[in-house]
Amino acid sequence: QVQLVESGGGLAEPGGSLTLICEASGSITGFNVVSWYRQAPGKERELAASISSANYRNYADSVSGRFTISREYENAVYLQMNSLKPGDTGVYYCNLRTSTGLDYWGQGTQVTVSS
Repeated sequence: QVQLVESGGGLAEPGGSLTLICEASGSITGFNVVSWYRQAPGKERELAASISSANYRNYADSVSGRFTISREYENAVYLQMNSLKPGDTGVYYCNLRTSTGLDYWGQGTQVTVSS
């Protein structure tokens, strides 16, 4: 069984930065993709960024050039968020999809961008 725990959310001013961390516990083997999704109030959940176990990265147009996703120490994925905008406000969820199609979700972490 895999568990995902997010941390690093909080309040930032427009133009500021935050770093989100997703840590996975349990046995993770083979090809996988870790993604950060976000959900703004009253809106559907959307993909912000993803990274495969082969380090292929994908970004939503709205965050490209401002957010960077990376794999750090074993079983940890970071989302570095720079030049934050009020539109980046929402709950950010970590997702792990395995090569067999299993999906795991974290509990979410709140990001608020406001002056």
